[in-house]
Amino acid sequence: MKLLVIAATVVACISPLYGELKSGPALPLKVVPGWGQLPKGWALGQTSGVAVDRNDNVWVFNRGPHPVIEFDKNGNFLQSWGDGMFKSSHGIRVDPDGNIWCVDVAGHNFVKHTPEGRVLMVIGGLQTAGTNDTKDAFNRPTGLAFTPSGDFYLSDGYVNSRVVKFNRAGEYLLQWGRKGTGDGEFDTVHDVTLDSKGRVYVADRENARVQIFTPDGKFIAKWTGLGQPWGLHYVAKEDAIYMCDGLNNRIIKLNLDGQILGVLGSYGRAAGNLDFPHNLAVDSEGSIYVAEITNWRIQKFAK
Repeated sequence: MKLLVIAATVVACISPLYGELKSGPALPLKVVPGWGQLPKGWALGQTSGVAVDRNDNVWVFNRGPHPVIEFDKNGNFLQSWGDGMFKSSHGIRVDPDGNIWCVDVAGHNFVKHTPEGRVLMVIGGLQTAGTNDTKDAFNRPTGLAFTPSGDFYLSDGYVNSRVVKFNRAGEYLLQWGRKGTGDGEFDTVHDVTLDSKGRVYVADRENARVQIFTPDGKFIAKWTGLGQPWGLHYVAKEDAIYMCDGLNNRIIKLNLDGQILGVLGSYGRAAGNLDFPHNLAVDSEGSIYVAEITNWRIQKFAK
C-alpha cells in the first residue's frame, strides 16, 4: 500500500517537469464493468499488451501463467496459449493476415504465431541481446506495426534506441535512431504505429514526445506536451491516433496534427480508473481496450 501511494506522489511530482500538460474534452465512453471472464482459478498478471483482430476478438498479453488470452468482444473467454514460452510479455499485434505477434521484452525477440499459437517466425536472438547496430538482434524491444503489404516496423526499445524495418519475409530493410534528445534520437522507444499514408509515429517515452517520420525514417515533426507516450494505436476510419499517457494515467485521442480530440481516465484502482495504462487497441465499434500494468487487468470502454 505504501509503495502505491509513493508511486502516485512521484507521478504527481514528475509530470510538471515535462512542461504544461495539454488536455481536451472527455471522450464519450464508459467502462464496461466486469469485462473479460477468465476460467475458474485464473488471473491475469501484469497486463502489458492488447490487440484486436478483424473479427473484433481481443488478444491480451500478460505476465501471468497464461500469457496469451483471446476473448470475444463481449469478454467471453475463447482460448489461451503460450504457457512457459515467454520470459516477459510486452507488446502484441495482429498482422494483415491475422497472425499474432508477441514481443518478449526480456527474451529480446518478436514471435509470429498462427491464431492457434503455432510459431511461424522468430525475429531476434533466442534470449540473446543485440546492440543498436545489430540487424537481427534487439535489446529489450517493445512493439511493432505493419504496413498493408505485411512489412513491419519494430520499436527497440528500453536499451537500444531505434526503429527497425523488415519485409514480410523477415528480411532486414533499414533502421534509424540512437540514444539522445535531438530530432530522430530516442530515450526508450516504447511503441510504434503507422497512419494510412505510411508515416511512422514513435513513442519516445522518456523524452515525453511522439516523433513522426517518413516510411524511410526521415524526421517530419514531433508532438510534446501530451504526457509520456507508452502505447500508440492508429484508427484508420477515424484518421486518428490513440495514446496511452502512462505517466498521467489517461488515454488521449489525437488528430494527425497532434491536437487532442478527447481524454479518458484518471488515476485509481476502481473500474474506469487507470494505473499505468501500458497499451491499447480500438475495435470496429470504437470501443477502447486498455492494458494496465499495475492493476493487472484489461478494461473495455464503450459508447
